[in-house]
Amino acid sequence: MNLSPQTRDQLKTVSTATLCTALFKRGLRNQFIQGVHPLNPAGPNMVGEAFTLRYIPAREDLNPISVFQDRSHPQRVAVEQCPPGAVMVFDSRKDARAASAGSILITRLMVRGAAGVVTDGGFRDSPEIARLAIPAYHQRPSAPTNLTLHQALDINVPIGCGDVAVWPGDVLVGDGEGVVVIPAAIADELAAEAVEMTAFEDFVMAQVQQGRSIIGLYPPTDEQSRTDFAAWRAANGR
Repeated sequence: MNLSPQTRDQLKTVSTATLCTALFKRGLRNQFIQGVHPLNPAGPNMVGEAFTLRYIPAREDLNPISVFQDRSHPQRVAVEQCPPGAVMVFDSRKDARAASAGSILITRLMVRGAAGVVTDGGFRDSPEIARLAIPAYHQRPSAPTNLTLHQALDINVPIGCGDVAVWPGDVLVGDGEGVVVIPAAIADELAAEAVEMTAFEDFVMAQVQQGRSIIGLYPPTDEQSRTDFAAWRAANGR
């Protein structure tokens, strides 16, 4: 399934919190990647389909620095294969003691049109990455090269990232709080529902700021709340 432009645009306007609630309604409780934070919390939302790279623990005899001389090294190949509009997702086993990637590789992904990068480990050169025009999420900064602890192995296979299963083609959405993983098959319906939920939440916030009680309003168990929401939508073009 390819992410439609409409769904991509809709997901850019909603929060990961709203998406988590919509997923919970469908019985999906564990879709928010744990321990991962944006390098630039003020940046725009990240939306894209997952393209994955799996690391395993490095073994010293197989992972010397000379492996980077190999033109088929999986980390380098993955960066060159990640499609435009996709999110590169690293399975670093929640180990940020060595970097999943650095500013040069992330810049290459940005130039190639990637929608973002996510690791449950860490990025080196994180201050530089934070200034790039690509959303980036990690656990914490990490200066050592990935070779010291991680061995890149599998490209675009199912992985675990921050205790969440990520399958190639899943839709990732990131905002100032973190990253949520949406199964590709329900991305369209979830995006549409989240837009509706966001409109209602904006209405509720406006009412609460004016002093209205949340009882009967959130959720709208009073008929007057539903009537007022309809009027608000009409007045605000929502």
